[in-house]
Amino acid sequence: MKRPGIALLAVAAALGSAGAQAGECENLAARTSSQVQIILAQTVKAGTFLPPGGAAALPRLPRFCRIVLRLRPTPDSDIGTEIWLPAQWNTKLLAIGNGGWGGPVDFEAMAAGLRRGYAVSATDDGHGQRDGARFALGHPEKLIDFAYRAEHESTLQAKALIKVLYGRESSHSYWQGCSGGGREGLIQAYRYPDEFDGIIAGDPANIRRNAWAMWLAVRALNDPASYIPPAKYPMLHEAVLAACDANDGLQDGLISEPQRCQVDFAALQCKGEDGPQCLTPPQVKTAQSILSPATTPAGVVLFPRLEPGTELRWGRLVGGPAPVDLFLDEFRYLVYQDPNWDWHSFDLERDAAKAEAIDRTLDVMDPHLAAYANHGGKLLLYHGWADQQVAPGSTVEFYEDVRSLSPDPQHADDWVRLFMAPGMAHCSGGEGPNSFDSLTALEHWVEQGQAPRRILAEHRTAGLVDRTRPLCPYPQVARYSGKGSIDAAVNFTCAAAK
Repeated sequence: MKRPGIALLAVAAALGSAGAQAGECENLAARTSSQVQIILAQTVKAGTFLPPGGAAALPRLPRFCRIVLRLRPTPDSDIGTEIWLPAQWNTKLLAIGNGGWGGPVDFEAMAAGLRRGYAVSATDDGHGQRDGARFALGHPEKLIDFAYRAEHESTLQAKALIKVLYGRESSHSYWQGCSGGGREGLIQAYRYPDEFDGIIAGDPANIRRNAWAMWLAVRALNDPASYIPPAKYPMLHEAVLAACDANDGLQDGLISEPQRCQVDFAALQCKGEDGPQCLTPPQVKTAQSILSPATTPAGVVLFPRLEPGTELRWGRLVGGPAPVDLFLDEFRYLVYQDPNWDWHSFDLERDAAKAEAIDRTLDVMDPHLAAYANHGGKLLLYHGWADQQVAPGSTVEFYEDVRSLSPDPQHADDWVRLFMAPGMAHCSGGEGPNSFDSLTALEHWVEQGQAPRRILAEHRTAGLVDRTRPLCPYPQVARYSGKGSIDAAVNFTCAAAK
């Protein structure tokens, strides 16, 4: 089967190798093939751009060539791709990851890259709807598109079009994504190790988390007596902070080393009737399950625990009345292929094995990234310790496996580093500093050989910065100097964890 990338390279040859010139953008619209259709090629003036589909307006954009494509590497494929090529180009490509089960592209992330002068690309992962995994029912090729093919083929198209409009290849190619987009970047590094010079993978949504999330939901929701109402979350969070906030030597409302935190929820058990400041015995068991790894009856750990510090956002996993569609869809559409599958019947050991049998060749995060390292690629991982949707320990485990499988494990820091963010929720938000510039850190690493020793993170309230902290290469943590404001990063150094 002819690959879409090869098809578009033929378009490049037909147009010649001259640099970007007036009219070239619009001329691309006439170039199509059986596998690649350019729906739109249009110059967009500098200013505010209104994306399709009701997305928010994007201000302060430079002039760019917007190219919309449909890619069909198989008869059942229909991959939507956006490629934006700025008039003033920084010579680099930035591919943007998607999230969840895919769907409309992340226009805001594309705009952020475009403002920095990047040529940017993004894909809908093979379907344009935010309706979960329904697209995969009866469509195995679309599932492959979602898992890795859409991202790869879209990158090939972007590289080919860059050569057409600018008359040269990009100097560097980067991937940036969080959650599902983080997982996508890691899969690209494994399957196509020469494709990117640098990859940012934030809070990567290890596909195994779906079984873990279902396990938690069933434990919390099957029996109404086990359900913890959200009104009790603040009480639980205060109890966890009281137990573990000071473990790192600083009481600041954050748990910097949650792996050292063990909470006895039995201490919160109601002495008499149920009330807002205590837990019933079944609720105690639910709380203990949430902060425990997913474990089979035989004692086999299948997925690490949610970490202490996430209590205010437990509703994402156990808020009810049913499991969240994001996790449930793995089993009703992929495993059992039945939209009406009864989630109450979920069995961790049985159903995790069924899901693994499907996922292992598609979208499992494989830590064998030696080929990517040998290519010279750099991998910047990050994860919020207070992530309510993907257990942070899964990224720590993945990172440690990548290091051990590195061409030279003793010097793995030369190409892969992990930054954990205390108090940061899933990809953004949370009580801790959660806004930081990982792309500049990656650029310096790839282009100047300056490996990131710390990344400055900010926390904002009502748009104003009220706390900064350094994010440190794991397993280091930010340690307070003992002098100055605890809200200023300058008063912290990266040091070994206790």
